[in-house]
Amino acid sequence: MMLFIAGLIIFLGVHGFAAFARDARQALIGKIGEGPYKGLYSLAALAGFVLIIVGWRSADTAMLYQAPPYFRHVAYLLMLIALILIAAAYAPAGRIAAAVKHPMLAAIKVWALAHLLVNGEVRSVLLFGAFLAFAVADRIAVKRRNAPVRAAGPWGNDVIAVIAGAVAYAGIAFYLHRYIAGVALV
Repeated sequence: MMLFIAGLIIFLGVHGFAAFARDARQALIGKIGEGPYKGLYSLAALAGFVLIIVGWRSADTAMLYQAPPYFRHVAYLLMLIALILIAAAYAPAGRIAAAVKHPMLAAIKVWALAHLLVNGEVRSVLLFGAFLAFAVADRIAVKRRNAPVRAAGPWGNDVIAVIAGAVAYAGIAFYLHRYIAGVALV
């Protein structure tokens, strides 16, 4: 359990430094340069991610709650929305990205909520709860610093995001989830 928690602290701590300590981040970039900063950031985030994965196996699986069976369907719908939002974050700007303002953070919140609805064991609540709390706090920080938002683009870009999100959803639901999380969905 310690590796798992250490991984969460490192992964979210690195992202938190970039999100909440903007002046310190800029000072560090000024001191060591942007390339080295990005390299250290990536290595630290990767280390945290690996610790989360390795620690997951030995993390506490005690049940805190049992979700009703129909919540699975709600989670499936939320995951489709989350993957469309992720696609909208990386596709050329469309109306989805403009309406949501920060589609990656919205996607993380929807992803975490979907998984909290159906996974009631301690390790899942810690993982998805931490990501949900982080994404909410980061969204508040982004709003406070008036981060720029992409302008709405043509509807065709939204079609790209919806198709890419749906393809990713199908791939994960029908095949990849068993390798990502060790649980086959279909």
